[in-house]
This record gives sequence, structure tokens and C-alpha cells, in this order.
Amino acid sequence: MGKEIKVWYDKEGDYLEVLFEKKAGYFKETENDAVMEKVDEEGNIIGFSILKVSALKEKPLSISLESHVA
Repeated sequence: MGKEIKVWYDKEGDYLEVLFEKKAGYFKETENDAVMEKVDEEGNIIGFSILKVSALKEKPLSISLESHVA
């Protein structure tokens, strides 16, 4: 069986959230103002969020998410 990924979209807030794991963590800024990455206490990426998703209609969004574990 595959790994479950949670995807949540709030139409009113124009906000998309994708979680790879259900565990404690916090959101950090990325190089793109619209994208936040969610990391656990060890710095492993467990998800991401995108603000103003409807603005992506005109151009694709490309960003690299990398674990911050040393």
C-alpha cells in the first residue's frame, strides 16, 4: 500500500496545503513568498503550503524543497 498524502484546499482563503506525514512541525519561509515548507523538529520536510493558488493560472510554480538536516 502506498503512503497517504493529505491535500487540503480552502477556496475562500485561496490556500493549498499538502502534508506528507501527520506529525508535529512548523512552517518555514522559502525563496518564494507564496510557498511555505512544513518541517519536523529534525528539519525533515513533511509538507508545504501555497498562498493565492488561483494566481498560478497564468504561470507554473517551480520551487525546490530540501531537508535541512545536517
